[in-house]
Amino acid sequence: MINIQRFVCNMLQENCYVVSDDSKECVIIDCGAWYEQERKAVKDYVASNGLTPTHLLCTHGHVDHNFGIDTISEAFGLLPEIHEEDAGLMEHLADQAVQFIGIRPDNNYPAVDHYLKDGDEIGFGTHQLHVIHTPGHSRGSVCFHITDEHVLFSGDTLFRQSIGRTDFEGGSMMQIIQSLRLLAQLPDETVVLTGHGPQTTMGDELRSNPFLDR
Repeated sequence: MINIQRFVCNMLQENCYVVSDDSKECVIIDCGAWYEQERKAVKDYVASNGLTPTHLLCTHGHVDHNFGIDTISEAFGLLPEIHEEDAGLMEHLADQAVQFIGIRPDNNYPAVDHYLKDGDEIGFGTHQLHVIHTPGHSRGSVCFHITDEHVLFSGDTLFRQSIGRTDFEGGSMMQIIQSLRLLAQLPDETVVLTGHGPQTTMGDELRSNPFLDR
């Protein structure tokens, strides 16, 4: 059994997730914590539940999903893991912040520790996250799928009744449609935990999302 805690972070209402199981190991996905109270909330949740973070995972390299990675690195000694196609984005997080919110943070963002590939398996506790490369929102966008729990962390590839923007550098409507067709093969009962907004299911998206079909 897994436990999933969502934190809605920063001025762009990004979803950060802490995912744990009975082993008390956990992974932190897309730590976009910007404000100090958001950073504290993530750390306090980990501490109060006696969790041991083992991976700091990034669905893609946009800054709103990575504002808080310095806090996670400092608190738990973890470095971010991301697909290599988004390496350039991670090297310019402060520049992105100027573009997105008009503020240049003085955070000391950590370097990437490990580059993910399609098909990788990331272990924590008694569970595995399967990496699915889903380019389109960015070149290196990935989703994380916990197969036996029927849970998908979709980043900004798939939202409830919508999809991620493709007009940023490295975005592609053709690629994101191809990625969505790949995700459409997952079981209808798959719970989709998105990068922004509410959760959904794959079945609901197949019925109502105009961008997604089998």
